[in-house]
This record gives sequence, structure tokens and C-alpha cells, in this order.
Amino acid sequence: MIDAHDLTMPEALPLNIPAGRFWLGVLPRNRIIRLTDTHGNQAVDTLFFNADDFSERYSAMQTIQAQRSLYLSTGSILRSEGGAAMAEIVEDSCGRHDTLGGACAAESNSVRYPRETKSMHSCRDSWLLALNTEFAGLNLTKADLSHNVNFFMNVPVTPDGGLTFEDGVSGAGKFVEILSHINLAILISNCPQLNNPCNGYNPTPVCVEMRLQ
Repeated sequence: MIDAHDLTMPEALPLNIPAGRFWLGVLPRNRIIRLTDTHGNQAVDTLFFNADDFSERYSAMQTIQAQRSLYLSTGSILRSEGGAAMAEIVEDSCGRHDTLGGACAAESNSVRYPRETKSMHSCRDSWLLALNTEFAGLNLTKADLSHNVNFFMNVPVTPDGGLTFEDGVSGAGKFVEILSHINLAILISNCPQLNNPCNGYNPTPVCVEMRLQ
């Protein structure tokens, strides 16, 4: 059994997440995490949980409904399934982030792209690998993988209500800062997707670090 608080992020120590890899850490209440798109055009698929109660998870529906906007940027409050404020984007040099496109998976790869892409690595694979190996002691399962935020990812909504995956709006060194309103567990898949432009067809590392307000 893992105590989630043992996963608290180290002070002011930047951590690099290699392309296609996962990372999990706990951001204490009232602290800030900075995510940096080191090389540009890299999607960072991110899940948020209450570190004191992992059954409380991020909800895209509650977040979008409350802010009455489809995209996330400075001022967006990330809300739980019960509508509680979990975190807030306090600074954003990218401009906007997606929370509609979901995470890539074997199943969605085989629907969107040629069937042989089903076995290619995906964000859901990364999360499941994290929960079944290094963080198995958290006792989380596939059922706990809920809505996510795709930081730095460009998923425009078409006039007829569809979604398209387009070239990113980010660039090298662009960042987003998120202030936690609770003890916030963050599970990241640094997206390995090779079949659409979300990573410029070339996944690259990203950086995470905890900062003071």
C-alpha cells in the first residue's frame, strides 16, 4: 500500500518526463506546478485526483459547464465530478488547452487510423502501466481513468460539432502553471501518439516542477 503523500513533489527540482513515459506526483494544497513544453508541439495527457480521496476525480463536464467555455486557459478552474474546485490555471503562455479530445488508446487508434495501429503505444497504456507497476500500491484500476486534460494540444471544434486533431498551438518553452486548491495527485502520460499532429509526429520530453505562489 502506498501513502499518496509519500509521492509529494520535491521542492523546486525540475523533472523531465521522457517522450512516451508516465509520471505521478502529489502537489500540496496552495502550491503551483509548472508544465513546460520543452521542444514544442507536445501533448501532455493529464489526470487529476484528490490525493486524500482518489474517488474524487477531474470532470471535463463540470469544468466546461462552470466556465461556459470549451477550452482551458488562464483563469480556468478544474472541477471534480461533484463540482468542487480542484485546481486553477494561473498562468499560461500557450493560450489554450484541450479537455474534449480524450486520451489516445488502442481502441481509438484502430477506429481513427489503420487497424494495424491498435498495438501502438498510447496514453491509456501509459496510465495503466503506471497503475499496475510503480504505483500499484495506490490500488487504482482502469475504472479510475476518467476525464483528462490535454495540455498544449489543439483540438478545434468544427461548426457541426465535431472534433479535429490539428497542429499544436504551442512552441518550445511554452508553459502552463496550475495552482492546487487541494492536495492534488497528478498522473501524466507524455503522449506517444504518432498518427496525428498533436506531437508533430515526433514525441519529445516535457518538464514538470513545483513552484511557490
